[in-house]
Amino acid sequence: MFEIRWLEQNDYDELCQWWKSWRWKAPNRELLPDNGKCGIMVSKNNVHICAGFIYLTNSKFAIIEYIISNFEVKDRKVRKQGLKLLIKSLNQIGANEGYTIAFTSLKNESLKNVYLETGYTIGTMNSIEMIKKL
Repeated sequence: MFEIRWLEQNDYDELCQWWKSWRWKAPNRELLPDNGKCGIMVSKNNVHICAGFIYLTNSKFAIIEYIISNFEVKDRKVRKQGLKLLIKSLNQIGANEGYTIAFTSLKNESLKNVYLETGYTIGTMNSIEMIKKL
């Protein structure tokens, strides 16, 4: 049985280790929604499986981002089940808050099927993500 809870301030260090284990650059805490607390952690048997964030905008458009799993959890089935629950839960948070669209951008193919299995569609095959530091 999986457990779900809101992220806490002290979870950030663990998530940074997960990003490092997957060879991804961790986002700065101040770039995360609510300074890293507007997201959820999924666990099973007191082992943290995965976590992710939801940006609640001032429109009906929510953004699901920075999905990460615990590299040390080697059971792919458990990790995939946890990721599906995570994404469904983040979607439900958005729906409960009145949002009508959830968006995400994928940096690689590894999560594509999990998103497709939770009802997402591919927006464009050739998207370009652009960012500017202000």
